[in-house]
Amino acid sequence: MKILVTGGAGFIGSHVAKALKEAGHDPVVLDNLSAGKQEAVKWGSLVQAELADTANVAQILKDNAIEAVIHLAGSIEVGESVTNPLKYYRNNSAATISLLEAMQMAEVEKIVFSSTAAVYGNPQTESIAEDHPKNPVNPYGRSKWMIEQILQDIAATGKLQYVALRYFNAAGSDPEEEVGENHNPESHLIPRACMAILGKVPALTVFGNDWPTPDGTPIRDYIHVSDLATAHVKAVEYLVKNGKSRAFNVGTGNGLSVHAVLDAIEKAAAKPVPYSVGPRRDGDPKILVADATAAKEILGWQPVHSSLEEICTTAWKWQVKKA
Repeated sequence: MKILVTGGAGFIGSHVAKALKEAGHDPVVLDNLSAGKQEAVKWGSLVQAELADTANVAQILKDNAIEAVIHLAGSIEVGESVTNPLKYYRNNSAATISLLEAMQMAEVEKIVFSSTAAVYGNPQTESIAEDHPKNPVNPYGRSKWMIEQILQDIAATGKLQYVALRYFNAAGSDPEEEVGENHNPESHLIPRACMAILGKVPALTVFGNDWPTPDGTPIRDYIHVSDLATAHVKAVEYLVKNGKSRAFNVGTGNGLSVHAVLDAIEKAAAKPVPYSVGPRRDGDPKILVADATAAKEILGWQPVHSSLEEICTTAWKWQVKKA
């Protein structure tokens, strides 16, 4: 299949393009390069464009005979979404509406959408299944939940098939070290801890050690980015087989505290992580752990790289390589 990957020059998008190519598909990357890196586009061609330019995107879809879209482009920083919510509603919600309009103009009816566990807000259960109530606590999560609801409404008209993948914490790096995490600025825990060890950024800040968790630090479900990329391939192939439109969680089901992650990074690097403890960050829930049973049973997806050791080792090796 010829598949458009929006945001394909970014961290997750570049891994998705690689996974598509390895599965025998033909990715075409659409990215405005505001955050993505041109050198990360190694699988498929790059088209530099803005999603807000609906007519141009429709023409790109037609010119490339695109059969499905994997939509990853958008803004991703929870803290920034609290201080600059309009950016998130523009880049995540409005831009996606523009893409959906372009898809209708080009008669492309299949989309895999990059959603987030942030749609759930503060979880009411230890393990979150897809039917958990949706109550996002920050504009980032709300911008994604808006789009999920829009996708539901369009799918109800019979004009669209979709899968929304609700990511938990994407981490790690390509085991073959061809691509990796390269945000600027970098705010994610694992790469920032690695960069702090290397002296590329100041000491890490741990956002609170007074959470109601066993060691006082927030608990997250970390999924290796290569496993996450494979989930996108499985989702596209599910839609091709006329799978029912729906959302899937993509996580391991294993919750890990910030301290546990820092310990694993120190083991991978054989060096201590310099860090201090700061106040809690606005918009952060204390725990987010996936019930990913549906993705495993319906999509036939299974994480294979997502041990904490492999996540931290591949992340460390990538940071050392690009240092």
